[in-house]
Amino acid sequence: MKVTVVGAGAVGATCADNIARAAICQDLVLLDIKEGLAEGKAQDMMQTAALLGFDTRITGSTNDYSKTAGSDVVVITSGIPRKPGMTREELIGTNAGIVKGVCENILKYSPDAIIIVISNPMDTMTYLALQSTGLPKNRIIGMGGTLDSSRFKYQLSQQLGCSAGDLNALVIGGHGDTTMIPLIRFATWNSVPVTQFLDADKQKQIVADTMVGGATLTKLIGTSAWYAPGAAGAALVKSILRDEKKLFTCCVSLNGEYGQSDICLGVPVVVGRNGWEKIIDFPLNESEKDLFGKSADAVRSMNEVLKTL
Repeated sequence: MKVTVVGAGAVGATCADNIARAAICQDLVLLDIKEGLAEGKAQDMMQTAALLGFDTRITGSTNDYSKTAGSDVVVITSGIPRKPGMTREELIGTNAGIVKGVCENILKYSPDAIIIVISNPMDTMTYLALQSTGLPKNRIIGMGGTLDSSRFKYQLSQQLGCSAGDLNALVIGGHGDTTMIPLIRFATWNSVPVTQFLDADKQKQIVADTMVGGATLTKLIGTSAWYAPGAAGAALVKSILRDEKKLFTCCVSLNGEYGQSDICLGVPVVVGRNGWEKIIDFPLNESEKDLFGKSADAVRSMNEVLKTL
């Protein structure tokens, strides 16, 4: 199996490092436009192999897409990161051109690849990747909800004083501070609803803290986060290559599901060897449906910007 990670910045390098450590694939290519960056990081990672006990072959490449040939999965992290005070919407003009160009070059050498999009604004970049490539919709996956759900579990674990690994909790909707919807009503701690342990005020605080999770980190460290986004991308790669059939929230193309069409938005999906394989229809109440509709409207407004580029 072969994986390519496009973009050797903090998110891409962290994603690649997680993939290598987990021995998910035999060959891993790290590609970047900056001269020597991908080669240097690939060599640095390879020098940990004897210490960490993995045999994944990591190759770095400065914009030579021929080295990515035959990739089963491609993770796109390239683009400018979000700076303090910058919204994901402001990224769209620059990152749209980058993502479209990456998709075109990747498919020249790996026409059967499954593409995972991490670049922001993620929902719109996923939609762009689907529209510009014409690939079957199951082969285009936006990572955002996987990350947001992990952040949701973190917030829950802090309030409950429990292991995040014992929690099941999903965030649906757009990957944005005002568009994501943490479904606390469905969240469980080893099958027991978390609402049995948390009063209404704590529930509201957890939801609010989850929604600004990315912005909080951007404010603290001066740029977008990378450890959790990189790990989220690697988790999706693992579920695909090992055909794990795991349930993640991912940004995928909707065709009537959750009442939406002609949009890529975060919903619960089963991820396996064919990409995303099935959408799981959670029974939303009227309030949740209303929030999901507003999230879709906000993402559509961003997608409209693509027509002006």
